[in-house]
Amino acid sequence: MLSHHTAVQFHGRAHTVWQQLSYQATRPAAPLTFRSNVFRGTRFPAALADRDAHMFDVLTLERGNVLLRVASLERTLVDVLNRPRYPGGWKEVWRSLESMAFFELDRVVQYAFLLKNATTAARVGFFLEQRRDVLVVDETHLAGLRHHRPRRPHHLDRPKRGGRLPPDWNLVVPTEVMERTWA
Repeated sequence: MLSHHTAVQFHGRAHTVWQQLSYQATRPAAPLTFRSNVFRGTRFPAALADRDAHMFDVLTLERGNVLLRVASLERTLVDVLNRPRYPGGWKEVWRSLESMAFFELDRVVQYAFLLKNATTAARVGFFLEQRRDVLVVDETHLAGLRHHRPRRPHHLDRPKRGGRLPPDWNLVVPTEVMERTWA
């Protein structure tokens, strides 16, 4: 299944086009290069395997007479926030996600809960709160995510230290993300 930045590209929302293509599989193959494209597989999140939910919110779409499985925009939103290193870091994640004007928020929240990851729930909640007006985010969506946030502060970006702790999310957000310094 096409995932992460590749799914963002497939849906026409990537800020930057890459030649590294990501997919999720039960047993991904070793990286493969074909016509200057590098295909990199990642395992489905373990929480999905536990629930036999690998294909939650996966679409089968045709591209060039080939049927492809690709993560929906809703699943992609959560996946790129769950594993930001695959889509190219926070600047690429934020810029790509900000180009999307609509999500089925019930599916976003449902998928975030399926992953059973408090940091991911906080990342999704923080992103939705930042885009609350544009995406018409209801308080019930935020409240559910807030309930699943970490008990203690976690870093939005683990390798980086420092940043700000916005209220409600127990998430230390780097200044560059908080202030959107790339805008």
